[in-house]
Amino acid sequence: MSLRGRARRREIQLAYLLLSPALLLLLTVLAYPVGWELWTSLTDLSPLSDGPQAFVGFENYRRFLGEAEFWRAAAVTVVYAAVTSVAKLALGLGFALLLARPFRGRALVFLAIFLPWAYPAGVSVIGWYWTLNPPTRTAYAPFMGHLKFVVDGAFGGGAWAFTSVILFNIWRGSSFIAVLLLAGINAIPPELFECALLESKSAWRRFHLVTVPLLKPFLALGVFLSLTSAFADLANVWMLTAGRIVFPVIGTHAYWLATKAGQFGPASALSLTLVPFLLGVLFLLFRLFDPPEREAA
Repeated sequence: MSLRGRARRREIQLAYLLLSPALLLLLTVLAYPVGWELWTSLTDLSPLSDGPQAFVGFENYRRFLGEAEFWRAAAVTVVYAAVTSVAKLALGLGFALLLARPFRGRALVFLAIFLPWAYPAGVSVIGWYWTLNPPTRTAYAPFMGHLKFVVDGAFGGGAWAFTSVILFNIWRGSSFIAVLLLAGINAIPPELFECALLESKSAWRRFHLVTVPLLKPFLALGVFLSLTSAFADLANVWMLTAGRIVFPVIGTHAYWLATKAGQFGPASALSLTLVPFLLGVLFLLFRLFDPPEREAA
């Protein structure tokens, strides 16, 4: 192994050593609920059953894989996560590049961009719902009603409600991605951007060859956080639609099974079905944005 490879291995070991207290705390906090959910997914646990819970193995998983409703919910969830993640990443990167340069009024622009994420989600979602679905007659209420009619007529009932969830996720999440990427840009030595400016006068070329490679770790983290928040976006979907949505997502489907139908076992299995997909995405992201260095021959 080359000297550079050994040095990188030592850096990785040191990083894991420094992260070990946080990892230990995280595992301690999550070990019980995750373990309980995993075990419950292998049983028929239900408060509506008089007898004790029975071990059913992977029967809950097999049942979902054979249901068309599950695959429809999974497809909607994946599309929802992909669309919102791409939009949040594009907007967040644009906001970060805008705020990276000094200009008059930058503090106010930063506040306007950061406020959607910093503001309490419960208040934001109510204001967002009233904006898209005015409870009283206002100047723009007829326009919003007509827009809802057009969207539902084109894509089916509930499409406007689902669109409102997508827009809210993008509006709130893009501000967080912007702050994250701005922190990444500020962590890059300015000398690198100055050298890039001397090498090329094309802004696009500097962005493609310098900015994006230097921001790869932050981009990977932003994409993963965006995907996980979208897959687990039960609260916003529930508050904006009260669960009555024609375009179901895995989170609301699992909530209905557990809370309304009392099927804790199947609901746990349903909520865990996308874990392999998330782990695969996480692995691909870090392999893409932080590939292992080839050893020198």
